[in-house]
Amino acid sequence: MKIRKLEQAFLRKLGHYTLFQIVNVLCKSLRITFKNKEVIKKLENENQKFVLAFWHGSMLLPWYLQRYKNFAGLTSKSKDGDLLARVLNLWRYNVVRGSSTEGGEIALGILLDYAKNGYSISITPDGPLGLYRKMKAGAIITAKKSGLPLVLIGVGFKRKSNLKSWDKFTVPKLFTKATVIYSNPIRIDKDLSYNETSKMIEKCEKILNQIQNEAEIF
Repeated sequence: MKIRKLEQAFLRKLGHYTLFQIVNVLCKSLRITFKNKEVIKKLENENQKFVLAFWHGSMLLPWYLQRYKNFAGLTSKSKDGDLLARVLNLWRYNVVRGSSTEGGEIALGILLDYAKNGYSISITPDGPLGLYRKMKAGAIITAKKSGLPLVLIGVGFKRKSNLKSWDKFTVPKLFTKATVIYSNPIRIDKDLSYNETSKMIEKCEKILNQIQNEAEIF
């Protein structure tokens, strides 16, 4: 029985590592055009940490682009979250597990601790279960309480497949063209009221949808 468990653990690990290699090859093959990338370059050159937010369905490339860059990333406690967490660990993210439906407050506290200790933060603000491209509070509250600027990312691919999932998860074809658009940094006042914060969430959702739609035009 013990040997069987070891075999199963080995096969799971092999499967996760194989997925990691496939994702790396796929992302490296993409021909990416960046728009407003100087925003990120400026923040990095000034050693300014930031909160990065992108839709759940287009998360593959943003996670890849920020690998090995001193980031903490939020993933759910679901089985899909387990898979993503293993890939992010191999990209040297500090992975925090939690969501709006499970462990969200604890996860937010851990993210804020990372922000205070020199880490940037990556969040999919409509995850883990939607609604589709509808922004929840996580990214805004993290930026508000940490004092870090918020940067939004829109991502599009010329040739792609979409899974039949709530987020219409996008898988690009090998060697296809990709567009990545960064918003200008958004500063969120820590003294915003509840109503003002809600309006800021709506504003950021609108911006993210605008740059996402622009990125998908080929």
